[in-house]
Amino acid sequence: MGLIVEHISKSFAQFRAVDDLSMQVKEGSIFGFLGANGAGKTTTMRMILDILRPDSGQITWDGKNVNEIPRNMLGYLPEERGLYPKMRVDEQLLFLAQLNGLSKQAAKTALDEWLERFQINANRKKKIEELSKGNQQKVQFLATILHDPEILVMDEPFSGLDPVNANVLKEAFLEMHRRGKTIIFSTHQLEQVEELCQDVVIINKGQSVVQGNVQEIKRQHGRNVIRLKLDDDLEALWLDTLQGVRVDKRRQDYIEMHMEVGFNPNRIVEAALQHNARISLFELVEPSLTDIFIEAVGKIAQPDAPATSNTLHVSTTVSA
Repeated sequence: MGLIVEHISKSFAQFRAVDDLSMQVKEGSIFGFLGANGAGKTTTMRMILDILRPDSGQITWDGKNVNEIPRNMLGYLPEERGLYPKMRVDEQLLFLAQLNGLSKQAAKTALDEWLERFQINANRKKKIEELSKGNQQKVQFLATILHDPEILVMDEPFSGLDPVNANVLKEAFLEMHRRGKTIIFSTHQLEQVEELCQDVVIINKGQSVVQGNVQEIKRQHGRNVIRLKLDDDLEALWLDTLQGVRVDKRRQDYIEMHMEVGFNPNRIVEAALQHNARISLFELVEPSLTDIFIEAVGKIAQPDAPATSNTLHVSTTVSA
């Protein structure tokens, strides 16, 4: 059954942070929880963790209300980091693991394994304040997983990481996934969501605007993106005169365009030949999750667009 969020709402005074939000996270899956700043992600995560209680609606895990779940089943990485700067890395992680129910010996064994995996074993005796921001982030992640929780809820876990450390963290995600853990995380780096997640929900102003299987969502939006590279004309300014196609990006390696419904992409090839341009890349691609995010959030933000008209729900079955 996994995690089921049913029609939850949460207000703070006159501000409604979450508004009738529903979603389902399959057990053993990696789930992307997306939205712009202030969309209600952190508030929802705190309700999933039973740190906050919804004003209405309910949240269950395998049929049980989340307030009945043992706390050591949960691991939480908050956006605002919560490490003790004056404590040593090993002392802090052992302390937190034992608070979450792990024996001292089991905590030491897990600590040795993960410090080595994260390549920070040499820092185990250092204080948190002596570490780089990236290594602090690794320690924060270890504090989240060391007690081996079943459900991981992580708010911007990739924030501040360089590409090498981000890759280390992604590998850790996949390792936890192989162990059958359920992972819910938010991020503004949507290419990581496309790489890691089976399912996503995008929320805006506390409401769901897109949710479902990542690949199904992309297919439903259609192959309406064209990538074109011309060997001798990197800008191809004549594309701006074509009706039915919009140039979105001009990069060194290709030009990316969005087609309107009914546009024949062969017209681009014909126009290129008319301008004596040599085509080295021409492909139709599905829109990226970033494109879908911008489109969905941008539409619902318009004052004359009713919220319900922009909701895309894709119902699919995904194996864990």
